[in-house]
Amino acid sequence: MSLRLIEIVLPTSAVHRMDSVLSSDTVLGRWDDTMDNDQSLIRMLVRTEQTEGMLDQLANQFSSSESFRVMLLPVEATLPRPPEPEAKDKTPTSEPSAQRISRDELYDDVVAGAKLSNVFVAQTLLATVVAAIGLLRNDTAIIIGAMVIAPLLGPNVSLCLATTLGDMDLAKRSLRTNAAGLLVTLLASLTIGFLFKVDPSSTAIVARTHVNMSDVILATASGCAGVLAFTTGAPASLIGVMVAVALLPPFAVFGLMLAGGELHAAGGALMLLAMNVICVNLAGVFTFAVQGVRPRTWWESERAKRAIRISLATWVTLLTILISLIYFVVQKQ
Repeated sequence: MSLRLIEIVLPTSAVHRMDSVLSSDTVLGRWDDTMDNDQSLIRMLVRTEQTEGMLDQLANQFSSSESFRVMLLPVEATLPRPPEPEAKDKTPTSEPSAQRISRDELYDDVVAGAKLSNVFVAQTLLATVVAAIGLLRNDTAIIIGAMVIAPLLGPNVSLCLATTLGDMDLAKRSLRTNAAGLLVTLLASLTIGFLFKVDPSSTAIVARTHVNMSDVILATASGCAGVLAFTTGAPASLIGVMVAVALLPPFAVFGLMLAGGELHAAGGALMLLAMNVICVNLAGVFTFAVQGVRPRTWWESERAKRAIRISLATWVTLLTILISLIYFVVQKQ
C-alpha cells in the first residue's frame, strides 16, 4: 500500500480548524508540534489515493493564511504497518479514480519535464546519437538503450497534462521544449547521415519508413501506458521506453534518409512520426481525463473541459486526415 506524509505549517490559533478536514478513515496517524512565531507543524500519514482530496480541503480551508504551507513526502515504509482499507471503504475525500498520485504531486513531476535546459538538449543529443548508431548497425538493443534516456517523454506528457488542466502557460512551454528536442534530433541525425553510409534496406530503418494501422495501435497504447505509469509515480526511465520508442527513432530515420537523399523513405518516416505524435497525445489527454485529473476550482474545470474538447477534436481531425493520406498513398503503390 502506497503512503504519503503530509506536513502542514499553520498558525497555532488555526489548528482547531483541522478537525473539519480530518477524519479517522483518511488519517492513519497524526503528530502535532509547536514551533516559534506562534506556528504549529502537523504531520499526517495518509494513503496516496486520499492525498488529493485532503490537499484540496486544506487549500480551501487555510490558503488565506500567510504562514500556511503544505509539504507532501513519499513514505517508503512504516512500522507498524497500517491496516489495508476495506474494499467498500469510501471516504468524503476520495477521488473517483483513486489509483494514482495527487494532482499536485503529478504536476510537480511533469513541470520539470517541460523545462528547456542544457541537460534536456544534451540528453536529446545523446539519445539521438545512440539511436542513430543502433539504426546504422541494425541493432534493436542499442535502439532500445537510447529510449531509456527518454528525452522526449517530459514535454509530451506535460503537454497532455497542460491540456487536461487547461494550463496554457505549461502548454506553451511544453510545445517549445518539444520543438527544441525535435530540432536537436533532426540536426544530429542529419550530421550522422552525412558522415556515415546509411543502408536504406536495413530492417530497423525499413520498419520506420512505412506506416500502417498497427502503428496507430502501437502509438495509442504507448501514450496510454506512459500516462498510466506516470500517474502511479513510476520511474521516468521505465515510462520513457514505451513512449519514446514511438517518437525519437522515426525522426532519427527521417534525418538519416534525408541526408542520404532517400526522399521517399524520409517522407514515410516523417509520416510515421506525425502519426505517433498525434496518437500519443490523443491517448495521453484521454487517459488523464479518465483518471480523474482535473483542476481544483470549478472555473478552472470549465476552462479545462473546453481545452480538452478542443484538443481531442484537433487530434482526432489530424489523425483522420493522416489515416486518409496513408490509405491514399498505399492505394497508389
